[in-house]
Amino acid sequence: MPFFRLRPVVIGDLTLPNPVILAPMSGITDAPFRRLAADLGAGLVVQLAGCEARWMGEAARIAEACGAAIIDINMGCPARQVTGGQSGSALMRDLDHALSLIDATVAAVSVPVTLKMRLGWDDRTVNAPELARRAQAAGVRLITVHGRTRCQFYNGRADWAAVRAVKDCVSIPVVVNGDIGTCADAVAALAASGADAVMIGRAAQGRPWLAGQVGRYLAIRRAESAPPLAVQFAIIDHLYDEMLSHYGRDIGRRHARKHLGWALDAAAETAAIGGAVLKAHRGRVLTADDPAAVRRHLAEAYADFAARAQSDERDCAWPQKTPHTPYGSERKAA
Repeated sequence: MPFFRLRPVVIGDLTLPNPVILAPMSGITDAPFRRLAADLGAGLVVQLAGCEARWMGEAARIAEACGAAIIDINMGCPARQVTGGQSGSALMRDLDHALSLIDATVAAVSVPVTLKMRLGWDDRTVNAPELARRAQAAGVRLITVHGRTRCQFYNGRADWAAVRAVKDCVSIPVVVNGDIGTCADAVAALAASGADAVMIGRAAQGRPWLAGQVGRYLAIRRAESAPPLAVQFAIIDHLYDEMLSHYGRDIGRRHARKHLGWALDAAAETAAIGGAVLKAHRGRVLTADDPAAVRRHLAEAYADFAARAQSDERDCAWPQKTPHTPYGSERKAA
């Protein structure tokens, strides 16, 4: 992989500890998950979404008052529940309106404002460079670009090279996003785009340690394997506890299920175990209602994975992903 030295990413008065940012994902990157990813080394966790200038400004003021060091505006989310309300990447269909939200947000706070976008709404309206230029002029201090249009959702490959057109037309830091699931992906995305940092999204599902690992790799070029299964169990057990505390028992246990499922997938991949073994453990963990039973089944799953890995009893081992396989490409947008 090519070696190049990245400059520190500076946003206003803030210098990021590393150039790897956790992507905002609707219904996934809530406060417990963001805190955990930050504790495990993510350089930045982000954001605000909206479609009315008045309320974007008010939300930004509230976030700043609560201690936010940066306000990130979402103009990149493709999810229907976001774009259907004329937020997220739907704003790229009307740049004048998008700029009104940026102006209101910048005017409302003293902390830096950043912006996330896609390449455009569709192939006929690839307007990310124009939006980036106008956003920088309006006071935005960093721009993230996902290398797909909204209409692509997560299909095909993210076009990292297309992000270079944005980098070439602004002087503020640019972050490249899309299909970055390994250290090799991060290096390739930075080389293709000329960006200053990377953003990791779906690959962090079940792997809240991933952004920190990639950040450390970019700093010292030393690859890390997935954490040992005992550590992975401690991480997901802690996240489950945090979600129950944050949401309350009833909402927390339901909201946590997808995270538990992804964590089991990651653990099974670490142990090279799939098939019926994974399916059975998933079934027990994800259908249990009582948190004590969930924890018991979860502990049993990780112990079983570890024992099978040591004895080489794999049961339909996972196929290995290559650096060129779009991470999570089998998943559809929400």
